[in-house]
Amino acid sequence: MEARLRRFVLPQVGIALVAVLWWVGSLLLTRRTPIAAAFAPLPSLEALWHLVTGPDIWHHAWLSLKRVAVGLLLAVAVGVPLGILTGVWRLFAQATTPVFQFLRMISPLSWMPIAVMVLGVGDAPVYFLLAFAAVWPILLNTSAGVAQLDPHWLLLARSVCATRRETVLRVILPGITAHILTGVRTAIGILWIVLVPAEMLGVSAGLGYFILDTRDRLAYSELMAAIVLIGALGYLLDHCARWLHARWLHA
Repeated sequence: MEARLRRFVLPQVGIALVAVLWWVGSLLLTRRTPIAAAFAPLPSLEALWHLVTGPDIWHHAWLSLKRVAVGLLLAVAVGVPLGILTGVWRLFAQATTPVFQFLRMISPLSWMPIAVMVLGVGDAPVYFLLAFAAVWPILLNTSAGVAQLDPHWLLLARSVCATRRETVLRVILPGITAHILTGVRTAIGILWIVLVPAEMLGVSAGLGYFILDTRDRLAYSELMAAIVLIGALGYLLDHCARWLHARWLHA
C-alpha cells in the first residue's frame, strides 16, 4: 500500500515542483522583459484550456501524429530488414557499419535544404526527415537482437531444412521483437523531437507550424500552451510504447 501511495504521490510532487520553478522563472524574467509575463503558468494554462476545448489545435495535432506514424512506418520498413541483414551477414556488417555510423551522427535537420530541393515543399520532406531520424535506433537495436539470438535456434532451423525466409519469419523475427520494440520506443522519442522543426518546413498545418504561427501573432501564452501540449502528447506516445514493450515481454 505504501509503495502504491509513493508511486502516486511522488510524480505529483515532481510536477508541482516544476510548476513552482516555472512560476518563479517567469517572475524573474518579467522584471527584465515584461513580455515574459505571457509565459507564466496561469495565462499559459488558460490558453491551454481554450486550445484543447476548441477544434483547431486537434487538427494540427492529428496531422502531426499522422506524420509521426508515417515516418515511423518508413523507418521500420527500412531499419528492420537492414538490421537483420547486418546481424546475419558479417561481410555486409563490415562493409556498412562505418557508413551507418557516419550517417547516424548527422543531424536530420541538416538535410532540410536538400530535402526541400529534391522533394519540394509539403509532407514529403517531413516524412524523409522523420524517417531518417528514426531509422538508426531501430536498425541498431534489430542488429543487436540478432547478435544476441541463441545460436541453437538457428542450428535447429537448419536441421529441419528451413528456408532462409522461414528462418527469418519464424525464428529471427519472434526472437528479436523485444529489441525491435525497444528501438521503436527510442525512435518515437527522437521523432517527436525532430517533428516540430521539421514542420516549420513549408507545411501549412501541424504543431510545428502552430508554434511559428503563435510567434508571428505574438500570442505567447498560446505558444507556451502549445509547448505544454506537445510535451503531454509526447509523454502519452512514450507511455503507449512502454506499455506495448512490457506487454510483449510478459505475453
